[in-house]
Amino acid sequence: MAHHNGPRKKTRYKLKKDLRRRGIVPPTAVIQKFEMGQKVHIVCEPSIQKGMPNRRFHGRTGTVVGQRGRAWLVEVPDGNSMKIVISRPQHLKPQKV
Repeated sequence: MAHHNGPRKKTRYKLKKDLRRRGIVPPTAVIQKFEMGQKVHIVCEPSIQKGMPNRRFHGRTGTVVGQRGRAWLVEVPDGNSMKIVISRPQHLKPQKV
């Protein structure tokens, strides 16, 4: 049997786009800027694999704590601890106040 425990395992429905959302993302999603301390939602964009956070953080909300190159550092509560998630802006959406 082949080894089948990749980073996107068990994501057949979680990382699938709706019929009318298929295709490439607009350029505005790539050039987003966030402020330190801003709340963001982590919503994985399936058409862009680069800089995608782990599937366990899909749908979570966190706080931006820094930037590393093109990616953003997002602090997300996970149980009793806080995790730092490195994600590109295509996979982040600002929380509406």
